[in-house]
Amino acid sequence: MTRRTHEHPDLTRPDVLAPFFSTWRVGTPERQRLTVDAIARTWERRPWPAEGLRGYHVYTGHDGSTLLHHSQWVSEQAYEAFVKTHRQERVDEIDTAVPGIERLGLGRYRRYRSGAREDGAAVTPGCVVIVDVEFEGPDPDRQRAWVDAVFEALESEPAPHPGGIGAHFHLGTDGTRVLNYAEWESAQAHLDALAAPGDGVGSATAQWERVRNWPGAEEQHRQPLRPRAGPRPRLTAGPAGHTDTPTRPAARRYGRNRSTCGSWSLIWSWNSALTCTLS
Repeated sequence: MTRRTHEHPDLTRPDVLAPFFSTWRVGTPERQRLTVDAIARTWERRPWPAEGLRGYHVYTGHDGSTLLHHSQWVSEQAYEAFVKTHRQERVDEIDTAVPGIERLGLGRYRRYRSGAREDGAAVTPGCVVIVDVEFEGPDPDRQRAWVDAVFEALESEPAPHPGGIGAHFHLGTDGTRVLNYAEWESAQAHLDALAAPGDGVGSATAQWERVRNWPGAEEQHRQPLRPRAGPRPRLTAGPAGHTDTPTRPAARRYGRNRSTCGSWSLIWSWNSALTCTLS
C-alpha cells in the first residue's frame, strides 16, 4: 500500500539501481500548490503500483513554477512495466485537476558517488540543490573522471561551507550528463556559500579551477541562483507521473540560472507535506 512518511529519502540505499529525475513546469506558485495537492490525492487513493518502486519524492522549486520528481526504482524494467500498466490513469487524473502542466523530460541515472560531512546522517536537509552538468557527447569515463575531480576538490577545500550536508552524484545513462543532488541545511546556507569569495561553491583552488574548466563541458557560464523568498510545501508521494520523452530543455525552461562548469542549478524546498513509500 501507499504509506506516508516524513523521512528524507535515502539516496544511498543499495536496492535502488535506477534513480530517475524529471521536472514539471506548472507556471505559478498557486498552480504549484494545486499540482502537489492533485498528486497527493491521486496516489493516496490507490495501492502502491509496483514493488520495484522503492520511493517517489516531489519537491517544489523556490522559483514558484516548477516541481522536481525523483523516483527510486530497482531497475529500468520495473519502471517500464509501471508505464504500461499504471502510469496513464494517474497522469490523466492530475492533468484533469491542473490542466496545462508541461513535462520537461525524464532523466535516467545511476548513482556513482556520495559524500557527507561527519554529522550528516543526523541532520535533516532544509533544502535540496540540483546541479545538472552536461558534456559534449557521450563519454562514461569523462563522467566519472569529472565527479572524481569534484571529490578531490572537496577533500582539499580549505574553508568548507558549514551549511552543506551531503552530495550524491548520479551519472546519466546516456553518458552525457551528471546530476548532483546536494543537501543543504537551508536555502540561505546555499546562498551564503555562493556569496563567499571565489567563483560559485568552492574556494579559488587549483582543484576547483580544474573542475570549473573541465574539457568537454558545453557551457562555462557562472551565475549564482537567487531563489524567491518564502517557504514552499514539499511533497513526496507514490509513483511519478514522469514523461519518458528524452528531451534536453534549455535551463530557462526549468526556471534555472546558469552555474559553474556548464551546469544548471535550482533550489528545491524540503518541508514536511507528504511522503509516501512502499509499506
